[in-house]
Amino acid sequence: MAQKRSIFEEVGSDTKAAPAPQPGLIDRGHGGARGAIRLWLVLIFLLVAAMIIVGGLTRLTDSGLSITEWKPIHGAIPPLSDADWAEEFAKYQQSPEYKLQNSGMDLAAFKTIFWWEWGHRQLGRVIGLVWALGFVGFLAARKIPAGWTGRLLGLGALGGLQGAIGWWMVSSGLQGEMVDVASYRLATHLGIAFVILGLIAWYVLLLGRTEAQLLQARRGREARLFGLSTGLMHFAFLQILLGALVAGIDAGRAFPTWPDMNGQFFPADAFYVPGRPLWAAFFENPGLVQFNHRMAGYLLFAFGIVAYLKGRKSAYGSTRSAFLAVLCVMVLQVTLGIVTALTAAHLHVAITHQIGAILLWVLIIRARYFSQYPVAGSIRKGTQ
Repeated sequence: MAQKRSIFEEVGSDTKAAPAPQPGLIDRGHGGARGAIRLWLVLIFLLVAAMIIVGGLTRLTDSGLSITEWKPIHGAIPPLSDADWAEEFAKYQQSPEYKLQNSGMDLAAFKTIFWWEWGHRQLGRVIGLVWALGFVGFLAARKIPAGWTGRLLGLGALGGLQGAIGWWMVSSGLQGEMVDVASYRLATHLGIAFVILGLIAWYVLLLGRTEAQLLQARRGREARLFGLSTGLMHFAFLQILLGALVAGIDAGRAFPTWPDMNGQFFPADAFYVPGRPLWAAFFENPGLVQFNHRMAGYLLFAFGIVAYLKGRKSAYGSTRSAFLAVLCVMVLQVTLGIVTALTAAHLHVAITHQIGAILLWVLIIRARYFSQYPVAGSIRKGTQ
């Protein structure tokens, strides 16, 4: 029978002491090697950005069709002898581009365009190797944070898909009377590259803080600003695709005037494409394709101004700075776009314009991140 207890007896006096609170339970099982994985992703980010730039130079120098076969492994070894070069050149001489456009090209000129395309493909192989070594290493060491295995594996899957789409794009220029790759396929190829770049940028930002810090930061989430920056991101992606269509049919060299297009606001014969239906003009008519890219650029700029005006009212200094950075680069990018048109897509100007697109894309994603996970400032330090 249980003994009677005094009403004045302290509750729990004869029981074990309660366990002390343990901080960091949210991050337990989630930490992993966040810092090391972040550095690994930064390296892949830089390689992907370099590949986009080299891909742009490959397109601007008309080098993309110089290699007529897809050899993901064996193709890493370039021609090493005169016989190898002669064999590679003979394959190129069977392509429509050589027969219809470069029939007077000699071996020395062929080597120049060959190295651009080979370098572009080689970068792709390096990216794949860096991803595979890193992923397998972190996985084997069980250093991948909880919830991140699928994300990192998805990056590798997208990279593999991108390689296949790259060949799908190149193969379109090796048949019929094509002297360039199909612009639709070029836009797909570039679009996926920017998707990969954007995902890596987002992951790098997320890994910069612990799960507990992210959870705490999300309590200050600015929903309207996040939605606005998401819309800006989608619009910027559309503009990137329109720019790829311009590059795919060399539309940037057709109207070297601004703000008009060879003396007109709307280009003449904008809806005419020989032997093609009306809808094809939106993708294949140089005048209409460049007009759409210009108009989308103006609208994106206006959207960016609205986003900045909303962002500057944020309660967080880091968020305000992020939207200011977006606006500054957007002004630069619009200026570069105008100069690109005026110089008929001069190589140095055009590739700088493409680099500007990469920078703007990442800054928009960064502004979106700070809208979702703001950084609380300090009144004492003056960083509010």
